[in-house]
Formats: sequence, C-alpha cells, structure tokens
Amino acid sequence: MTTICRLLPNDAAAAARWDAFVLACPDATFFHRAGWLAILTEVFRHDGYFLYAQNDAGDIEGVLPLGHINSWLFGNALTSLPFTVYGGAVANTPAVAQALEQEAQAIAQRLGVDHLELRYMEDRHPDWPTQDLYVTFRKEILPAEEANMLAIPRKQRAMVRKGIKNNLRSEIDADANRFFALFADNVHRHGTPALPKKYFQALLRVFGPDCEVLTVVSAEGRPLSSVLSFYFRDEVLPYYAGDDESARDLAANDFKYWELMRRACVRGLKVFDYGRSKKGTGPYAFKKNWGFEPTQLHYAFRLYKRDAIPQNNPNNAKFSLLIATWRRMPIALANWLGPFIVRNLG
Repeated sequence: MTTICRLLPNDAAAAARWDAFVLACPDATFFHRAGWLAILTEVFRHDGYFLYAQNDAGDIEGVLPLGHINSWLFGNALTSLPFTVYGGAVANTPAVAQALEQEAQAIAQRLGVDHLELRYMEDRHPDWPTQDLYVTFRKEILPAEEANMLAIPRKQRAMVRKGIKNNLRSEIDADANRFFALFADNVHRHGTPALPKKYFQALLRVFGPDCEVLTVVSAEGRPLSSVLSFYFRDEVLPYYAGDDESARDLAANDFKYWELMRRACVRGLKVFDYGRSKKGTGPYAFKKNWGFEPTQLHYAFRLYKRDAIPQNNPNNAKFSLLIATWRRMPIALANWLGPFIVRNLG
C-alpha cells in the first residue's frame, strides 16, 4: 500500500531519504531536491507542500515538491516548483505519480488557489491546458576539452577565443558578493526586479558544493561576468548570470560559459544544461548560436478560478510600463524594492 506523506522543515532524516530517492530516480532533477523546501520557506516565506509516497516498508517511491504563492498582484497558485524550471511528480511507477498528483489537486482545492502548475520536461497531460512559451537547451559534454571547443559554431567560437586573447580568467568565488553585484546591475538594465542577495547566499549554504559561483575577471582583476550554477549527478546547470556593461566588448559572457564547460569537462561531467529560455528572445538566440537545440517544456495547468493560463512574464504587454519605470529607478532603490515583488513571481 502506498501512503502520501508531507516532508516537514527540519526533518533531516526524511529529507535524507527524499534526496536518496531523487539521486537514484532517472526522471528527477536538481529542482526535486529537498533543500528547496528550506529555500522556499526560509527565504521567501511561502508554504511548501513537499509530498512523498512511501510503501509499507517505508521506502520512498515518488516525490512531488510544491510551493504555494498567494499574491494580490500575480495571483494565487500552487506550483511545482516556484523559482525553478523543472518540477512535477517523479516516481517509480505511473500509479504512484498519479497518486501524488491527485493529492496535489486536493491540496490546491483545499487552499482555494486559482490554479495548479506542474513544470514537466515532457508532455504528461495533453488534456490539460499547457504553457508552451518555454524551451530548454541541453547538450552532451564531450570527453576532450578541444572537442568541446570545436563543437561550438565558428562565430561563437571566435568570441570565446577573443576572451582568451583578452587575458580573461575565471575564478571560483566563496560567496555571492561579486555575483550579486553583477546580477543586480544586469537585471536592472533590463527593467526587471532582482532576487534578494540572501537568496543566493542561501543557495550556496543549502546546496554546498552542488552550488557554485564562477566569476570572470579582466587581466587587471576587475569582475566582468558571473554565473551561479548547480551540479546534479553528471550535469552542470548554469542558472543565474550577470554581466558588467563592458563584458560584451571583451567577450566575457562567451568566455564565462566556455570556462564553465571546460571545467565541467575536466570534472568528467556529461551534460551541459543551458537552462530555460522564452522563445524569440535574446537568450534563446544566444544558446542556439552555441549549437544547442531547443526542447519544448510542458508546463501543465489545472485551472480552478481562472479561464486562461496566467502570463506573469516580461513578454506580457501589461508589464511594459513597469519595466520602463524600473530601468529608470536608482539601483539602490530597485535592489531594496525588488525582493518584495519578485518573491511573488515564482
């Protein structure tokens, strides 16, 4: 018999069992790890409903991490998982996954949310309303460093070599200070609020060596570009990034991702996950130019109190005035105000 349980904060023994299952489950991702419960509840102050299915012997057979965000501006939602790009139920059998999803729907209705969202990499629910805005980019890391360099299309490879000729170098940071300065400035220029610095500090603390900051500096040691990446099994996932305005002229952004790939190759990793992008955007084109092919993501929705899937992203025209205003806002004010807004986006 399968029982659905809820992982509670500070239950270290259950969290260890959860992570052991996730590490062994082929369909699981970094974003199924138990540490996201602490991130969700301690940093963003949202309720987490991290469900796991166990049999009579006490073995975990499936997990479904959920976060509840109730925002007057962006709506009331139960999502697997806020602030991540992959989610949904992962289990040993379809029956266990279905049991977890049924419990999620019961919780969603009990909470009175507008919708339930499950962020799958494959099409699990063709009969549900599905968001097809996002794709992901994943590619094999070849065993030899030079082979990876030659696999980059010629134009983009020239940018990497430009960064090398500019005597740029990469450094692994012990904290999030340099990364956050570059990240916050970058998103401010694009007119979007920055996640709080304490969030990135918490990621480094909670996930330890599986979360890393790589910063590219000039020949003189000036920080130019930085990326915060996750490591899961044999994969590296560059997840957040930021650049100085001068980074483009020096090819620091291209050099940054090459250095991350090169270091991953040295570590013997097999997959470079370039992450999620919206179709028709600059990041989408940038990743295509690196020789990565997009794979459609399938975000499945159960709509309870709305008629259509919410569009809480910068492509929505109703946010254009907010974006323009944000760009003109002093960065100190933006960094103070931003976390109050972005905590509700998920």
